[in-house]
Amino acid sequence: MFTGIIKGIGHVVAIQRQAETAKLTISSPLFTEINPQLGDSFAINGICLTATGVADKQLSVEVMPETTRLTNLGQLKTGELVNLEPALGATARLDGHFVLGHVDTTAELVQRVEDQNATVLTFKIAPEYDDYIVKKGSIAIDGVSLTVTQAGPGQFSVSLIPYTQNQTTLGSRQVGDLVNIETDVLGKYIVGAQRKEAVQ
Repeated sequence: MFTGIIKGIGHVVAIQRQAETAKLTISSPLFTEINPQLGDSFAINGICLTATGVADKQLSVEVMPETTRLTNLGQLKTGELVNLEPALGATARLDGHFVLGHVDTTAELVQRVEDQNATVLTFKIAPEYDDYIVKKGSIAIDGVSLTVTQAGPGQFSVSLIPYTQNQTTLGSRQVGDLVNIETDVLGKYIVGAQRKEAVQ
């Protein structure tokens, strides 16, 4: 379980690919601070992955084909930055919203607009996810917990405060970039229940 509150930024220092699988090695001062152990869960760009190797300031994870197909990790390159969040402790404060690290799909950034101290990002997403994205609802973008400011057929917008721009990778995202999307888990159950009732 995660919250979408990013705790650090990591650098991808190595990628070993084989077909649709990969091994990623990421470096970050965060790993020195929290001392991760083998088997620990981390959200990397919003994807829940398991630590399979740990070293000084570095952590390695294995990526399976399903993850490659549904996320932007297939496009990740050595040297790129990623958002990092360790799993939520049972006694930790819950900020953000409930994030599982189970990415639904990717969305394409189609517009960046400056609005005084904020940056408004608009994304294009497959229409099949429209029912899960609502205005003022929660969404996780590359692991960052955000509030949907506008929602319409096949697209939605969020607004970034300066802190979010500086402390996550979203501030440097450009038009055309693909981001990982996890819709609100509560919305999934509600929509799922409604669809079951409609079929009955």
